Amino acid sequence: MNKKRKIAFFGSDEIALPGLRSMSDAGFCAEIAAVLTQPDRRSGRGRKFQPNAIKVWAMQSGLPVHDPEKPGPEEVAWLKELGVDLVWVMAYGHILKKDLLTAAPLGCFNLHASLLPQYRGASPIETSLAMGDRKTGVTLMEVIPRMDAGPVIDVEEVEISDHETGPSLRHKIADACVPIVHRAMPLLVNGNYQKTNQDEPRATYCRKLSKEDGRINFNMAGEELVTRMRAFAGWPGTFFTYDDIVLRVGQLRVVSCSQVLKPGERFSGAVQSLVVGSGNGAVEILEIQKPGGKMLPVADFLRGFSLPQDVTFSSPVDQAILLRKI
Repeated sequence: MNKKRKIAFFGSDEIALPGLRSMSDAGFCAEIAAVLTQPDRRSGRGRKFQPNAIKVWAMQSGLPVHDPEKPGPEEVAWLKELGVDLVWVMAYGHILKKDLLTAAPLGCFNLHASLLPQYRGASPIETSLAMGDRKTGVTLMEVIPRMDAGPVIDVEEVEISDHETGPSLRHKIADACVPIVHRAMPLLVNGNYQKTNQDEPRATYCRKLSKEDGRINFNMAGEELVTRMRAFAGWPGTFFTYDDIVLRVGQLRVVSCSQVLKPGERFSGAVQSLVVGSGNGAVEILEIQKPGGKMLPVADFLRGFSLPQDVTFSSPVDQAILLRKI
């Protein structure tokens, strides 16, 4: 019987857990020998240091774990000492230097949450939703020194439903990693996989999200505001300000309006609803939350919070775009 190959997994986000679990349960000629992840971070109401989901799983599984602030020569030596044959990466949070990429003789491979070369970079799931795409997926690629630019080995497509949100699409992407693990791992450990270079002219890049991405820009088309709300449902959420008060939005929809509204202008014809002008018409805000309060239907919210009928809500002057061509 052939000796099992040893895998090191690099990752820090729970999106990688389904693929990681299937990797450990798969029963083919490979076993997880080491996990490299991010160090504990403050989280929760108490802001206490907490391990991420990958580290928790690894410790519960009795696997060797390193969690440096920045991986370096110590981790390279550690992998070589363990006799790691292959490195598998997903959502680790660091760009890997050449010494880490070459630490395992069979190579380093990454699962990226888009259909490359689209959406290289930090926020492919949310950007795909915000752009109104109907399809996305997971790409397995060989890691090279350029970000998400390595040759493609396998792809698993994922459909985006009409009511998809950032969190629900993350679950779909996480589950889509499992069939790729089962298809590709036997090929990788035996070195007989095929790879295809990415089509560079089609490459696009998406940046890391910021809190300000959730701020509503009423100059945008209503349909774009809806897709962004769904994309940012997990984080950073969707919000606008009135009188320096941040009001979070739970749901909104595109509507027709009998009054021609400027972007951000409230429709004055209804007291118990909140219809606001957009770049191409109007949207209705259905759920809203004030600081320290609960998310409420707008009619309930307006009974306890006064919004003038003639108010016009401001929009960001220069909101950074999510996507650019490389």
